[in-house]
Amino acid sequence: MKRIILSVFMIAALLCLPYIMTGDRTAEAAKPAKPAAKASCQSCHADFAKVVPQGHPPVKGNVLAACIPCHAPDPAGKAAKNAFSTRMHLSHVPPKGKQDCTACHTWVPGKGFGITGAKGSLGAPSKEDLALMKEIFASWGGSGFTDNLHAKANIGCAGCHGKALPKADDTVENSRCLVCHGPLEKLAAKTEPKEFKDRNPHKSHLGDIACTVCHGGHKASKVYCLDCHKKFDMKIPGQAQKK
Repeated sequence: MKRIILSVFMIAALLCLPYIMTGDRTAEAAKPAKPAAKASCQSCHADFAKVVPQGHPPVKGNVLAACIPCHAPDPAGKAAKNAFSTRMHLSHVPPKGKQDCTACHTWVPGKGFGITGAKGSLGAPSKEDLALMKEIFASWGGSGFTDNLHAKANIGCAGCHGKALPKADDTVENSRCLVCHGPLEKLAAKTEPKEFKDRNPHKSHLGDIACTVCHGGHKASKVYCLDCHKKFDMKIPGQAQKK
């Protein structure tokens, strides 16, 4: 279970981030890994001009490096949208795509993982780490959980998890969520029921509780109130769908 949790949060550092600041990074791991193959978009897209959105300025070149000057990764890992990164990943990971990570990323197992055409390393995932990260990307790409809801809103892993490589059992703090969804008073006003106004999940009689108590990132969300208040009619985005 801890391996899965670690990989869930490791992926936060691998999406949309050019640098990972960890205390035990070696100089070797900090260097960009060597590409397994030249990341040419034209190997799949014969007409590269059709890949870019309508009205997009002409792109010189047919490799990922041609995009980096305008769509540079965010070293700060801000809580913000990143349409380029999320659209790129959503187009290439399941369920829409089946492209392997190394088509666009450089990787040396246990030593470095980078973006082709960008400087810096994002971390040093092992073969096992990368295999589990692919599973998590599939969830982010099409699960219907909170991770996928963020993907549809152009929010990548860095939008929630920031620039640092989280440790096992790390979570997303309320302050990070409220950058986009807050302030809390405004959020509470938005979710106040028309009837039974005291049944407001964002103004709980329990006081301040962690957002992640209800909102699952890579798993189904669950209304915490219903653990005690069985008869309440409360739903939450990202909860498991009944079949």
